Amino acid sequence: MSLPSLREILALPAFAGAELLSGQSRLEEPVTWVHVSELMDAWRFLSGGELVVSTGLELARVTPATREVYLRSLVEAGAQGLVLELVQSLREVPEEVLRTARLTEFPLVVFREEVRFADLTKEAHGRILRPRSPSDREHWLDHLLDSLVETGRSADFIEGQLGPILALPGRPRGTLLATLEALLVYHFNIAKTARKLGVRRQSVYYRLEQLEGMLGDLGATYRRTSLVVAIELLKRSPTSTIERGAN
Repeated sequence: MSLPSLREILALPAFAGAELLSGQSRLEEPVTWVHVSELMDAWRFLSGGELVVSTGLELARVTPATREVYLRSLVEAGAQGLVLELVQSLREVPEEVLRTARLTEFPLVVFREEVRFADLTKEAHGRILRPRSPSDREHWLDHLLDSLVETGRSADFIEGQLGPILALPGRPRGTLLATLEALLVYHFNIAKTARKLGVRRQSVYYRLEQLEGMLGDLGATYRRTSLVVAIELLKRSPTSTIERGAN
């Protein structure tokens, strides 16, 4: 999934009316979760990247020094911001809280009217947990491929991943490359790969044995990802000869 930035979270309909008082330079930072808490030691429950939401109930009861310690504890815990509802316990942001937020460039957001925290968390978590779309994945892959080409590392990367296959004569090279690509697309499902290539499953098993003999273990996720990148780079080459459905 692709984590939304603080800017994206604040642009959600549930956050309409939110006012950013500090931390404008951190609007592009990713938000991992929205954590509702009135505890003064909320930092203990954070893992980093959270947007903390509070009515300020306890914050209104403590000393100015304790308020400053509270805000600094959120900063040190890696929180991405603090959202305060200035309706009941607090009507204005305490001076020491605002000052500390501005000194640390920590995002401080306020609502001056009552809001439903359940709506804030529902919309924010829906955006945070939204699966990455195919177009997002394609954009990521294109960016990576462009980077390898632009830095002159594409040829070495292809050779490092596919060298033994590329050293074969034309027909077996094309056949094994086509088989490897189909296996990667179908997550090594032999039946689907065989249907895609128009061959018997036994042929796919045989080719897979050849591929593992030349390339090593193909089970690791990072290895399969590297092979996908190498094949896409190879397909961009004008001399690419991946034979589709070769038997």
